[in-house]
Amino acid sequence: MSVIETKDAPGRQDVTVGAGASMRGPVVMLAFGVLSLVLFGLLPDSGGTTTFGISTSSDFVRFDPVELPSKATAIVLSLVALALAAYGALRVRGGRKVPTWVLAAFGAIWVLTFLTWAVTDKSTSLVSLLQGSLLLAVPLAFGALGGLLNERAGVVNIAIEGQLLTGAFGAAVIGSVTGNPYAGLVAAPAFALVIGAMLALFTVKYHVNQIIVGVVLNVFAVGLTSFLFGSVLKDNAAQLNSPPRLETIAIPGLSQIPVLGPVLFRQTIIVYLLYVAVAVIAVALFRTRWGLRVRAVGEYPQAADTVGIDVNRTRWGNVLLGSAVAGLGGAFFTIGSVGAFGEEMTAGKGYIALAAMILGRWSPVGALTAALLFGFADKLQQVLGVLQTPIPNQFMLMLPYIVTIFAVAGLVGRVRGPAAAGEPYVKG
Repeated sequence: MSVIETKDAPGRQDVTVGAGASMRGPVVMLAFGVLSLVLFGLLPDSGGTTTFGISTSSDFVRFDPVELPSKATAIVLSLVALALAAYGALRVRGGRKVPTWVLAAFGAIWVLTFLTWAVTDKSTSLVSLLQGSLLLAVPLAFGALGGLLNERAGVVNIAIEGQLLTGAFGAAVIGSVTGNPYAGLVAAPAFALVIGAMLALFTVKYHVNQIIVGVVLNVFAVGLTSFLFGSVLKDNAAQLNSPPRLETIAIPGLSQIPVLGPVLFRQTIIVYLLYVAVAVIAVALFRTRWGLRVRAVGEYPQAADTVGIDVNRTRWGNVLLGSAVAGLGGAFFTIGSVGAFGEEMTAGKGYIALAAMILGRWSPVGALTAALLFGFADKLQQVLGVLQTPIPNQFMLMLPYIVTIFAVAGLVGRVRGPAAAGEPYVKG
């Protein structure tokens, strides 16, 4: 805790919150806790029940659906959320940060309270909700990982949208021509490298403004893929735009664990690749010499150059690597989900991936967590739309983007990315 003595009142000490501790989180939690108690607990006069399914037919141990009294459950959960907000406020008053588990628990409880209210007199499967959330988070997570690989080396990657789109296009075409979805999975990073190479060429070699180049490349990717779709794929859909989808692979034993098994271990290979990518990138960035050099280039390129690190070569390598990783996320849209390429099918997911990278504080695990949050919001609007809840459908369509804006503006606060991100490096 920092202690400051004021000049106008000798002997008097003003206590301020210690560095790293902020009341932003507890205040936001308190506001949402009160909102939850009033809207979901006190105002509704219905005495209905909410039913949650927590097992599937193939689980090793199966549980019956849980039926809860909607109003009472919402009130109890809201009070628990308020207690967590109060605990967070006490921590900050003591000069300490709010633990991550408190924020995570508050978010989970608040969402469960909302679901209890929204699904009154209806039923929904929590397993299906979580499984769908993970799937929708896959392209966001790959895009965020590609972005942080770029920015850790000092190159801002606004072109994630274009890399996802070209990756999706490449996976669809090659998967269709070969009749093999795994060939499409390999092709997706290669097609995304086209955008990555152009990004590196203009930003690293010719020092063009990185933000402008990223936006232009996104427009270029949309125009190019739309042109090829309209002039080539549409008239030859059976040969060029009908890729087989990736099959679901259930890991024996693990896939039969209740709740977690179907969600985590009954997925396609692209989801398992995401697990591997997060682990490998986290270790490589923070536990290897290569990662130390990359972070040095992103923070202080002049010092890195002084000790013999080729700054521009490192940036080239990371831009290409990040583009390839983002391209894997693009493959999800075609061979992992829809089964065909469509114009502008990424629908702005690249920009949400960029927000996930920022919310995750340029960390692989953090980026994955943020992507899961946005994926959950996307899946939630789909589920509630099907159940015909009292929430207007237009609001549900806006939900993923509202969550994105709120998370970045309301939860991130002041964060500092790599110091040299966005700054071209000229040797000498």
